[in-house]
Formats: sequence, structure tokens, C-alpha cells
Amino acid sequence: METALTRLVGVRHPVVQTGMGWVAGPRLVSATAEAGGLGILASATMTYDELAAAIAETKKRTANPFGVNLRADADDAGERVDLLIAEGVRVASFALAPRKELIAKLKDNGAVVIPSVGAARHAEKVAGWGADAVIVQGGEGGGHTGAVATTLLLPSVLDAVDIPVVAAGGFFDGRGLAAALAYGAAGVAMGTRFLLTKDSTVPDDVKRYYLGQGLAGTVVTKRVDGLPHRVLRTELVERLESAGRLRALGQALRNALRFRALTGLSLSAMVREGLAMKRGNELTWSQVVMAANTPMLLRSGLVEGRTDAGVLASGQVVGLLDDLPTVAELVDRVVADAEAILSALPAQVTDAP
Repeated sequence: METALTRLVGVRHPVVQTGMGWVAGPRLVSATAEAGGLGILASATMTYDELAAAIAETKKRTANPFGVNLRADADDAGERVDLLIAEGVRVASFALAPRKELIAKLKDNGAVVIPSVGAARHAEKVAGWGADAVIVQGGEGGGHTGAVATTLLLPSVLDAVDIPVVAAGGFFDGRGLAAALAYGAAGVAMGTRFLLTKDSTVPDDVKRYYLGQGLAGTVVTKRVDGLPHRVLRTELVERLESAGRLRALGQALRNALRFRALTGLSLSAMVREGLAMKRGNELTWSQVVMAANTPMLLRSGLVEGRTDAGVLASGQVVGLLDDLPTVAELVDRVVADAEAILSALPAQVTDAP
């Protein structure tokens, strides 16, 4: 299925697997690339050396294009950009707006830059800086998310920019892909649907826990890291919602120090990243501390399998999922169903009374 996205990136299908921290590693990304989609490595929860190793492993597993998701406010963002260029990574994805000079450097060296945005004005800004495409996520999406539904946010972004737009938030099947293409999008990006595949490294018990949720199984909370975060409605999240401020901050500080030990980040680097986050998102210091806490809470759930003590990011689509296909089965099914729907549309319109 050819679109502006597939032509830009060099993949066969306009289906993107998002860069989910602790989830989007070499196995999932290479499986997506082999299936014809665009897989994106999540580097925010990796050290520089771990990212280098993950890129090398992904390249061993597939010769197809893939991407890496970066944090533009990371202390070593420049070094990571240099690594992507040196390794010939096709796509640089950014969860937060990248700096203008990072976009220019990547593009000058042949990489495709695709930031994620949550508003039309953000899309306009990065397009003006030279971004090749954008991923726009509506409020249905998992993890950090906004309040505007995809059905409203997507057309506003499409009207605002002339670069390819990839729709995210609420997509999980061929009907969603067909609808996104009808809107004018160049493809869809999915997180939760790829997390719940056989190729995902998330523990099987956790996957089954996800599949047991209904449509009301997620909640948007600010008590995880100070920003709106869509997660499963677990007992831990309920405790965070009801915990007092001082107790929550104490736990956040302990987890921030655990994350520092795990990643090898220096205290000075964490402070610099905290300052950048504070300035970029207008957060209070207490919210910055909570943000440093988030990676460990996600790791507890998505890596260690602690549904009782971890945070499980999830889109609302989790309530509609009931299977664990392979990535190849998923991509083939989504594309085939979308093609069938699109080919049937003329007859449906003609036959309408």
C-alpha cells in the first residue's frame, strides 16, 4: 500500500510502530520492519551504549528501514544524533519538539525527521524547521497525551501543514487505517496494538492483564509525572491518585535515584534534563521530580511484570483487543482489511438509496 509516508521512508506499508519505552526494542522493531512497516526504537530508556547495541542488533535482524525515537532535551542528544547518522538509521523520531539545528543536521546527512506533535501549531513549527513529516496523536492514545480527540486533531493538522501526516491515537485495525487515509493522512501509528503482539518482549502475564481490560480500563492522570498520561487503571494508579503530595514526592525521589543508577546518568545530567523539562513544559519542581520517577514505574510493569507496582501505559483501544498476533499477522491483516474497505467504498456510495 503506497502513500507519501511509504515513499518518504522506503517501507512497504503505511503502518508505524511507535517508540514505546521499555517495549520498542530490537525484536519488535525488526519484526515490524520485516513485515513492511516502520518500526521505531525507543531510546529514552536506554543509555548511549545500549542504544548503540540496539541499533546494531536491529540491523542484524533486518535490512529494511527503521527509526529511533530521541528526546531532544536529553543531555547527550547531539551524540545520539551523531550515532544515528554514523549508523545510517533511516528515520529520527522525536517525542518532544526537536531543536532546529538537530533537524538540519539529520537532514543534511540523509535522515528523515518525523517529530510527534499534539497540536496544529506544533506541526507548523517543526514543518517550518524542516521536518519531513509529523505523527499527530489524539487523546485516545496511550502514554503522554492531550485532550483533543484524533478525529478533531488530525484534520486541524492536515489543514495546517503540507508535509505527510501520520495519525495516532485510537488505531488498531484496517478500518482505522482506511479512515485515516480518507482524512488525508499518509498512514497510522500504533502503540498498544504492537505492544500486544507475540513479538513484543512485555511479559505474557502483563499482556493477558492488558487483554482483560474493558473500554473503561484506562485513565488519564497527572499523578505519574505531572503531565497528562493515559495508563491502565491499576491499584497503583489509584493509590497515586489518592496519595498525599509529600508521600508521592518521596517515592518519586527514590525511583529517580534508581533510574540514575540503572542508566548511569550523572546527577548533573539529570539536573540539566530536569531544567530543560521544566522550561519546555512549564512544570513545577515537584512535577519535574515526578517525571524522573516515570521510567522506573514503567519498567516495573513492562519489564519486570509487576502489575501491582508498575505503571502500564495504554491507549483506549485496549478495550477492543482480544488477541496476540505476530507482528507480521497484524500488519498483513490491517493492510488487507483497509484495502478491502477502500475498494468497496465506490460501490457503497453508488448503491446508497
